[in-house]
Amino acid sequence: MKKFKPNYDEGMWKGAPESSFVKAKALRKDETQAEKILWAKLRNNQLKGYKFRRQHPIGLYIVDFYCHQLKLVIEIDGDYHNIQEQIEKDKERTQNLETDGLQLIRFTNKDVMENLEKIISEIMIKTDEIFHSHNSNQSL
Repeated sequence: MKKFKPNYDEGMWKGAPESSFVKAKALRKDETQAEKILWAKLRNNQLKGYKFRRQHPIGLYIVDFYCHQLKLVIEIDGDYHNIQEQIEKDKERTQNLETDGLQLIRFTNKDVMENLEKIISEIMIKTDEIFHSHNSNQSL
């Protein structure tokens, strides 16, 4: 059987270098507690039937969670994201991902650990917004 070789320049990887796939695999093995908790709710198409991937390479970045069908990125931020330098990097990262046509939502580790049901509800609202926006654009 011929091995599937994805087109890294298009599709869900947006030109991610092959080295990102090695790094992403390592990140999946070393996930935070908050990532484990949220992944338990997103994996296996549990959230409205959408397939999410974790530690997914997109362009120059590796995002925490990604749903290609919705072009939705979910980021879980630790305390270091409160440092001014990281705030600037996160802002640039968000702008770059949005330029690629993706939508991004961020939560803190603390939010996931303390308010998981609220986080799931916010993600479900976002998935509905994207779904309805996509469908209304197709009918025009």
